[in-house]
Amino acid sequence: MYVVIGASGHTGNAVANKLLADGKKVRAVARNASHLSHLVAKGAEPFVGSVVDRGFVSKAFAGAEAVYIMFPPDVTVPDFRAYQDRLSEGFASSIEQNRIKYAVLLSSIGADKTDKTGPISGLHRLEERLNRISSLNALYLRAAYFMENTLGQADAIAQMGYAAGPLRPELKFPMVASHDVGEFAGDALLRLNFTGHQVQEVHGQRDLSYGEITAILGRAISKPDLRYSKITDEQFRGALMRIGMSESAATLMVEMAASMDSPILGLANPARIFRFAALLSKLPLSKQALPPEPFLQLRETMI
Repeated sequence: MYVVIGASGHTGNAVANKLLADGKKVRAVARNASHLSHLVAKGAEPFVGSVVDRGFVSKAFAGAEAVYIMFPPDVTVPDFRAYQDRLSEGFASSIEQNRIKYAVLLSSIGADKTDKTGPISGLHRLEERLNRISSLNALYLRAAYFMENTLGQADAIAQMGYAAGPLRPELKFPMVASHDVGEFAGDALLRLNFTGHQVQEVHGQRDLSYGEITAILGRAISKPDLRYSKITDEQFRGALMRIGMSESAATLMVEMAASMDSPILGLANPARIFRFAALLSKLPLSKQALPPEPFLQLRETMI
């Protein structure tokens, strides 16, 4: 039996669907029962609750051979680092208690670094904690920047008429669609052919800059002159807090952005990078403020 944390999210939903399509028994974990209805209709067992509750996680993992784990985002918590560490210990102790054999973790590029990477450092600590479980076979999927993160530009474009962010417009960075990462994780869980503690980076076919992304968005929404403006760290932090982020989470996001534009993250080992070379699926964008076409076009540029 497989347990999927965050089964209603972008990557978790792809993982659960992949496993169910192969006839596997899946326990789908999420905070909202209604968000699991489509998986339940396909045969998944719903398991509703908060992964902050260690007892809940232990019960969710009971009887599982393999688990898919990730940090469900909650950027409103007053202490984001403490939130991550609480989840990490809950996942790790539940794996130990239930003698789980296999785990696939949604991690991030930069998780090899100990600090100065914002929320990514929490994933580093989780990887280190799982490394101490000698009986566990773990695969750490260090994903590139999710394409869906560019959806945050919708508000800026609507309110100011231009895209904005803390990165230089010419700075290229690796990107990937979250659904593709979920598909990759699902395949790994079906095969269960990883041993020990392994790392796999997953990127799109090529790196992109916000200058390129903005041009793609502009063409797709009939604004060919759409421009991108770099904002200061304080402006970025303030914008994040205005949309509901806690000061703790916003400060970490600023730190992460700075690490992307510095040697801190560094270059990954090319031998450990998997690059998607084809358009595999559409992005789940039906409820977003901008039409889906810009992001489908963005993804197609990776081919």
